Amino acid sequence: MDFDLTAEQKMIQKMIRKFADEEVAPGAIDRDRTKEFPVKIFTQLSKMGMMGLPFPAQYGGGEADTISFAIVTEELSRACASTGITYSAHISLGGAPLHLFGTEAQKKKYLTPICEGDSLGAFGLTEPNAGSDAGGTQTTAVEDGDEFVINGSKVYITNASYAKHLAITAITNVKNGEKEISAIIVPTDAEGLTVIDQYEKMGLHASNTTELVFDNVRVPKENLLGQRGNGFQQFLVTLDGGRIGIGAMAVGIAQAAFERALSYSKERKQFGKTLSEFQITQFKLADMAMKIELARNMVYKAAWLKDQGRPFTKEASMCKLYASEIAMEIANEAIQIHGGYGYMKPYEVERYMRDAKLLEIGEGTSEVQRMVIARLIGC
Repeated sequence: MDFDLTAEQKMIQKMIRKFADEEVAPGAIDRDRTKEFPVKIFTQLSKMGMMGLPFPAQYGGGEADTISFAIVTEELSRACASTGITYSAHISLGGAPLHLFGTEAQKKKYLTPICEGDSLGAFGLTEPNAGSDAGGTQTTAVEDGDEFVINGSKVYITNASYAKHLAITAITNVKNGEKEISAIIVPTDAEGLTVIDQYEKMGLHASNTTELVFDNVRVPKENLLGQRGNGFQQFLVTLDGGRIGIGAMAVGIAQAAFERALSYSKERKQFGKTLSEFQITQFKLADMAMKIELARNMVYKAAWLKDQGRPFTKEASMCKLYASEIAMEIANEAIQIHGGYGYMKPYEVERYMRDAKLLEIGEGTSEVQRMVIARLIGC
């Protein structure tokens, strides 16, 4: 087993870490307060060739691997989790289903602008009554001649305000009480589609989280993504890859919280010693460092398995579950090490906790991950 990064992965890591430190991190506090979407950052990432990182060059992609995607997501999230989730969703939820299930014509038309940064990637699965139970989809797509007529709504959709198109799930038929769920590509400027950006969130304030309302939205049947009736299964496959992104995000947030806590512990003095000289603080920091390393290794393993074309569903769930839970734990410990200062916004550690909480919920809650793992170990 070789735990070294390749030369290309090291180059990407060095480049994106420098960019994250110099361009992303300085405005993170202000963006958290103002909720300003980081448009300039994504324009820069596009110029750097990051927006299509793991996709084929023929569509404008960088032909990098999933580990490289995880590295970029981690480094961006270490600097600003709102930027990290925007990037992760753009690649793993927006671009991936088009790459995996799209026709050649669909890839050229819809994946290319995602890779080139002309459109952010997004997809629509979650509904008001279909969260963990994604099979509870109620949005419908009824055939009318050569078109589908879509009605319904989606909630908690990342990036939709900045996407020119997105794939959604909808019921295309009902047979013997069983729903036929298909995936359909919908332009966001389609008549009857309303994108609403009004959520008041706990964290990730600078990311774009929207509601989609479909009122007799018409799209041609050629916008069907993949095989009819396979939409739900296709999106489960998509979520496996997305969970690697969530795991990488969690590692980035945990790393940032750890670095803040370590630095503060070396500066803050109590009872004539720095906090880092007390064994109780040393043990806290040692545990934090260990858990981050374990989480990162699990993320890389899931990414490596995906790149090898091997089954990775269990490992993706494990890395998402473990990394998201230790991110919350480490953010909490970082606040505790900071004491009263940790509760104050300028010290940033409280933001890490607010941002990390979504990672235990989005793309399958911790409870759902345990269900997936239990099934795959034979329970």
